Amino acid sequence: MAKKPVTTRSGRFFRLAGMTASVAGQYAGQRARRIFRSEEDNEGARSESYTRMADQIVDTLGELKGAVMKVGQIASQTQDFLPREFSDALERLQKEAPPMPFEVIVGQVESELGKPVSELFEYLQEKPYAAASIGQVHRARLHDGTDVIVKVQYPGVDESCDSDLKQLRMALKLGGLLKMPKEHVDQLFGEIRVRLKEELDYENEARNLKEFQAFHANDDWIKIPTVFDSHSSRRVLTMELVEGDHISEVTPARYDQDTINLIGHRIFTMMADQLFRYQCIHGDPHAGNFAYRPDGTIILYDFGCVKKLKPEIVEAYRNALVSALEEDYAALDRHLIALGARVESQPAVDEAYYAMWRDILIQPFDSDTPYDFAESELHKDVAAKTTTVFKYLDYFKPPVESIFIDRMIAGHYWMMKRLGVQAAFREELEKYLRNRAS
Repeated sequence: MAKKPVTTRSGRFFRLAGMTASVAGQYAGQRARRIFRSEEDNEGARSESYTRMADQIVDTLGELKGAVMKVGQIASQTQDFLPREFSDALERLQKEAPPMPFEVIVGQVESELGKPVSELFEYLQEKPYAAASIGQVHRARLHDGTDVIVKVQYPGVDESCDSDLKQLRMALKLGGLLKMPKEHVDQLFGEIRVRLKEELDYENEARNLKEFQAFHANDDWIKIPTVFDSHSSRRVLTMELVEGDHISEVTPARYDQDTINLIGHRIFTMMADQLFRYQCIHGDPHAGNFAYRPDGTIILYDFGCVKKLKPEIVEAYRNALVSALEEDYAALDRHLIALGARVESQPAVDEAYYAMWRDILIQPFDSDTPYDFAESELHKDVAAKTTTVFKYLDYFKPPVESIFIDRMIAGHYWMMKRLGVQAAFREELEKYLRNRAS
């Protein structure tokens, strides 16, 4: 029997508090039993315990949706502050969430827009077009015949944001899952909270859509849906229906390799333009937020998570990339400090450590011949070296100001891989690194 959806602040609090108490109890029990085990047995037991705790947390976050689920999605792409077992489990939250009952959605639309659904739309389709962490999307038609999609925020999500984050942070702390000093955790959760508050405000997303439309106005290969202000509010967003193929539908039957490569180059151009020219990025780059057409068009959805970047952060990022390409590791160390990724009080990092990571991460940009993303094992190379991070754990910290840049790049890497792009980006990257933002 399906559980009744939790839509009240107190209901969410008690569900999360129960999860926290259970996780804390499991961690305490695991620590007590550790005394009587060998180091090898302890490692296996710890991994098993982490997996069990992670599964419980992920199941609760997926059920509650909202802020905690969104944090889970971010954490799954930010694997430097959680154990691997937890990051792996969190990847499940990237998949579509189970839908909210239609009567809850109708009630939210009518409450927000102040009219019966029948007056607002010719029809509002009951089956969700998509379900996500903080809202659900339904297809509809305006009375003038315009086909639209209506994004509806789950009730109670915005009011519960702060208490949800506190509960999740407590669960991670009491479960022994956080691997960072308190001040770094404060910074990270502070940044996530700001982004979530923006994402929970659909009026803010409507502004973002219009601003990105204006920025990409001359890129006829980028499509961004138009907002209908008359049918939108803080918790309901009605947009033009702009359809394309999900990444799973980009198959050889409809997309030849040249078109896929063209899309790859356009993804890179779009990403680099937003980072270096606009200094404002689409910060939620998972497969569900993009669609494609056989003519090479890219469609962008969901502008709730947008990160405006400080010019000095973009400059530090640019300088760090230049230093890495030129193998100037002393300069790279300085620029990582400026970026907020390196703890300034610690001595310089061994250049061989930087060289190791540089040689892994530069692979798509290391040659003028096309890089085959379909065959790429860059992510496996990264995973194989993650244990080396522990040696320098006190030297580095999550770069709060640039964490969404890293998230954008990682998300686009996976899209390029799934698409099967074959392209050389070295020359294009160097062009952006040479040209300062105008």
